[in-house]
Amino acid sequence: MFYWLLKWVFLGPLLKGVFRPRTEGAENVPDEGPAILASNHLSYADWLFMPLTLPRRVTFVAKAEYFTTPGIKGWFQKKFFAGSGQVPIDRSGATAAEGALKAAKRILAEGELFGIYPEGTRSHDGRLYRGKTGVARLALETKVKVVPVAVLGTDVVAPPGKKFGTFTRPVVRFGKPLDFSRYEGLENDRFILRSITDEIMYEIMRLSGQEYVDLYATKAKALDKEAKEARRTGSSDDPAGIDGLKAS
Repeated sequence: MFYWLLKWVFLGPLLKGVFRPRTEGAENVPDEGPAILASNHLSYADWLFMPLTLPRRVTFVAKAEYFTTPGIKGWFQKKFFAGSGQVPIDRSGATAAEGALKAAKRILAEGELFGIYPEGTRSHDGRLYRGKTGVARLALETKVKVVPVAVLGTDVVAPPGKKFGTFTRPVVRFGKPLDFSRYEGLENDRFILRSITDEIMYEIMRLSGQEYVDLYATKAKALDKEAKEARRTGSSDDPAGIDGLKAS
């Protein structure tokens, strides 16, 4: 109930009225039943704008710390994240990734929409990076279709590393659902998982028009940071090969 209050009475009308986000392909998201919405990730504002374009709730996982901070601030923080469609990662498993997978399965089993960013982190330079195979495993183990999504313009509204950006109209594009039932029973085959993930990332790339880099975003960020530090200290022109990567 708090989610709908937040979305339709407060946050939703404000964001819609100010930014007027445009939606394309919303008919590709089912009116009922579970679906995985796999999106690119340009800004922390992505999880706000993408759900606003749909009449259904979209649930994401978030760090448990957002829900466990003590005091008045913690109470408001918990209400905000819970109300805006985020759930804490269940860390009872061996890793955070396993906890996220468990939470996602629970959400999909309840017939809801689950949002996921296969890149695992925000793009630091606007390009699309290699997807992690968790999205493929989730699709196979739950037998749920994947809807590729491209969110554009959020990195202008809320640029990475900055508190404020500039005005633009975000665009949210939903692609046709991807059915991977042909791979049923192969959720432990790493080659199949990679193939499925690459297919999802290709559709996201096609929708977004982003340049694709076959490298994990976390690795790319680390290489970029190393290169900048090396140039600052004058130890090397391009020790990590980041300039060659950008030119490729």
